[in-house]
Amino acid sequence: MISKIPTNLPPHLNIKFIKNYLNSGDLKRARQLFDKISEPDIQLWTLLITAYTRQGHPKEAIKLYAEFRNRGKVNPDKLALLSVAKACATSGDVFKAKEIHDDAIKYGFGSDLLLGNAMIDMYGKCKYIEGAKIVFDDLRVKDVISWTSLCSCYVNCGLLRDALWAIRAMCQSGTRPNAMTLSTILPACSVLKSLNLGREVHGFGIKNCMEDNMFVNSALVDMYASCSSIKQAEQVFHNMPLRDMVSWNVMISAYFSNGKCEDALNMFDRMINRGVKLNYDSWNAIICGFMDNGQTQQALEIFSRMQQFGFKPNQITITSVLPACTHLESLRGGKEIHSYIIRHLFYEDLTATTALIFVYAKCGELELSHRVFSMMPKKDTVAWNTIIIANAMHGRGEEALFNFNEMVSSGIKPNSVTFTGVLSGCSHSRLVDESLSIFHSMSKYHNIEPDVEHYSCMVDVLSRGGRLMEAYQFIQDMPIEPSAGAWGALLGACRIYKHVDLGRIAASHLFKVEPNNPGNYVLLSNILVTAKLWGEASEIRKLMRDRGIKKVPGCSWIQVKDRMHTFVVGDKKNDQSDEIYKFLNEMRKKMKLAGYLPDTEFVLQDLDAEDQEDSLCNHSEKLAVAFGILNLNGESSIRVFKNLRICGDCHNTIKFIAKIVGVQIIVRDSLRFHHFKDGLCSCKDFW
Repeated sequence: MISKIPTNLPPHLNIKFIKNYLNSGDLKRARQLFDKISEPDIQLWTLLITAYTRQGHPKEAIKLYAEFRNRGKVNPDKLALLSVAKACATSGDVFKAKEIHDDAIKYGFGSDLLLGNAMIDMYGKCKYIEGAKIVFDDLRVKDVISWTSLCSCYVNCGLLRDALWAIRAMCQSGTRPNAMTLSTILPACSVLKSLNLGREVHGFGIKNCMEDNMFVNSALVDMYASCSSIKQAEQVFHNMPLRDMVSWNVMISAYFSNGKCEDALNMFDRMINRGVKLNYDSWNAIICGFMDNGQTQQALEIFSRMQQFGFKPNQITITSVLPACTHLESLRGGKEIHSYIIRHLFYEDLTATTALIFVYAKCGELELSHRVFSMMPKKDTVAWNTIIIANAMHGRGEEALFNFNEMVSSGIKPNSVTFTGVLSGCSHSRLVDESLSIFHSMSKYHNIEPDVEHYSCMVDVLSRGGRLMEAYQFIQDMPIEPSAGAWGALLGACRIYKHVDLGRIAASHLFKVEPNNPGNYVLLSNILVTAKLWGEASEIRKLMRDRGIKKVPGCSWIQVKDRMHTFVVGDKKNDQSDEIYKFLNEMRKKMKLAGYLPDTEFVLQDLDAEDQEDSLCNHSEKLAVAFGILNLNGESSIRVFKNLRICGDCHNTIKFIAKIVGVQIIVRDSLRFHHFKDGLCSCKDFW
């Protein structure tokens, strides 16, 4: 037992006992013995500092060195400085790194090659190029490690062209690059997409018999892929005599970066079939690859497959796959990952929990977004922005404004995205005066100059608030060129408030700014139809035809169990079409008895009353809602998604259905979420 070990043993026996504990991996007992020694010598200090660093406790190693320096009885030697320099490199603590550098100079090791190389690497890991250059310049003799460490520091600091300069200066000095140098400089060629220089490095490697080095070859595969030379990347990979896991993963990433998803998946399957031992990097590489290429369903399938192979998703996996649930609006997938985050205590991962907030918001579950946000132990700017935007998406302007004020009060600095989110939220809730106050505070109190997005948001705020002429004047007074978003906001408000003249002006600007956007023509046509200006509306539709512009067809979709069901206007392809139309007809009869009249203002053709009513009954969102009601399976709510703005008649009908059936119906259109319950909508009939 440690308590029975005498504390007055000679130093060599102390070292022996401590080494025994360290060799067995018992750092705790080694430290206990160390603390019993009244005057440990420099060897013992160095031994323990090195052990802390090697076992992944660099901050403890740095603290131990500081304790040693505070005693001040023994000066640090080169080995002690080497040990703590490696700890600083691992921790990335630039302030402590500078202190170690000062000690090295103070105790006469400033020009030592071995320690100098370690300090260049230390500064490189801390991303402090000035410190690395000072150490490098102070070295009387420089070897290949010195130059390679300097190149690596430039790369780590993002100074890629300086890294290329360093490699040329290295060659001019007569120092020959080695394999580590090549694998250090090739990533710079990748980022800069410098194919010619990459080929030079490749040629140098072949001439100097480095073509069998796995690190160099993996870097070459990545370089060629980054430079869109996938054939050469394949050639390097297939010519490798030995391949490690990194090599396979790099080739998979190379395929993805060049849009060759099928080749990447085939490569992944080859790894499995050949018995290559997969690791987390392999799974994450293919999940991220599918996500980056927009193939979210495949990413989720690989995620499921990963777990079947016995791999528990780590934080990188979770962060990568959550956007897939957002894109697919998969509430079930989001909840499963949420449960996983709770079980594996990933709540402190800001990126994962922030992504989860957005998943729930996009899937219509705002309350779950709030619940996740409230449980976060720490919240950064991105987290606050996400909850503000989530509230804005659901038309909760007051909550978005409250979150904004709470964010500022907590000391978190808002950025440009913050203001876009809160202004958007205020827009949907007609908080005009509050928006004006926030807009003017941007430059006055937060040193953020409003950009075109913020100006467009303010036009939307004024327009939706019914202050159309003020919005028009705001556009006229803008210090920057008005965007399509600004004119589009005004045009949309003219549709709501039936302002024909201003609608014509806004549309004329939009036809110049984005002449191929069908939505602008449709909006103006709607305004003219509402005003019974059939001839002029017909001219707009003819203009669309003449310009070859086609209206985007309305489409609604709903997920039932694991299957997505899609509907278009008048759709009869669904297996339950007869039941759907029967349900809607019954609802229409009940609505008429309750005094409901079809809002034929939203029919864009000059049809007779009966045909207009039938046309409204066929809208895709009604069909999707009816299908969801028929397949409730005990659920208390349904979620429908639509690619266009929900029409007024559908809005009124769904309010009625929600009241009659007694369920909550959540509809997300192109503008926002609508929560229908008890005959009311969360938007208060303003969208």
